[in-house]
Amino acid sequence: MISPIEWKDGCVRLLDQQALPHSVTFLDCDDYRVVAQAIKDLRVRGAPAIGITAAMGVALGAQTIKEKTFDAFSNGVLEICDHLAATRPTAVNLFWALNQMKAVLNAHRDSSVVDLKAYLVAEACRILEEDVAMNRAIGRHGATLLAKGQTVMTHCNAGSLATGGYGTALGVVRAAWDEGKKISVIAGETRPVLQGARLTVWELQQDKIPVTLITDNMAGALMRKGCIQVCVVGADRVATNGDVVNKIGTYSLAVLARAHGVPFYVAAPRSTIDPAMPDGDGIPIEERDIGEVANVLGMTRITPEHTEIYNPAFDMTPAELITGIITERGIFRPNDLARGMLEC
Repeated sequence: MISPIEWKDGCVRLLDQQALPHSVTFLDCDDYRVVAQAIKDLRVRGAPAIGITAAMGVALGAQTIKEKTFDAFSNGVLEICDHLAATRPTAVNLFWALNQMKAVLNAHRDSSVVDLKAYLVAEACRILEEDVAMNRAIGRHGATLLAKGQTVMTHCNAGSLATGGYGTALGVVRAAWDEGKKISVIAGETRPVLQGARLTVWELQQDKIPVTLITDNMAGALMRKGCIQVCVVGADRVATNGDVVNKIGTYSLAVLARAHGVPFYVAAPRSTIDPAMPDGDGIPIEERDIGEVANVLGMTRITPEHTEIYNPAFDMTPAELITGIITERGIFRPNDLARGMLEC
């Protein structure tokens, strides 16, 4: 299992996903500002991974605070949280993880600053371990939906690289493969940053799970031919009514799946569900640099200069297009999600 994030020797160690698939390179971050920049630059990406990394960034930054009183130390930690919160707006796991770190800080307000620093490191590591456990549970539940020999379509990367390890959508694939179901995967390339082509294909190849890469606009043709039996994707934020925000192109894939009678599942842990968001229309959609579209991976320009470009990083898939949402607690119909996950 690939471990993209870890706390190592007082630093936050990240697998640099911008270097993949050409090289396996690790970043040893010794400053929370470096961690924040790594999130902004997509060196770490995927909603759960962003949350874990932010939590570790808080723990890392806290080690350098020299204040001795709780109030002064707490103010320093909150400034670090604010800096990390400003990195990316869509993935709710970022804000969930920062709130977890704030809660631990307040729960131990009577402790010494030395102990507070240790508690924050322990909490960040716990969030990582909990995420891996949730992903494995998601995989076990989701594997029941896949039959032997099926071909699964996925979009973007929702595997070990996007989480603490094992993955959400790819966790479902891994669990089914480990059960001997001999499934195969079709991965969309995921323009403009090519997470499917660069990351999902690489990750599945490490596990020797059969994977075929297609361009994003091929999915409908393959569904029409009966080449795809099920779609499983991840999520960056899920509203309580079951609307899902995920990587741009997810909505199009869901529409195609509905048109061709292909089940469309979303795999996500509880930390991706936003109890403050009643539906997907209010979820902020990050818009990224237009250079990502004008150039292929920042290297080769593919459009004339001064071309008008729009580059939203995510889109919203309405709940009515989603067959089910796979969580660590089981599989829910979208309109049953809040009751099943948030009210128990």
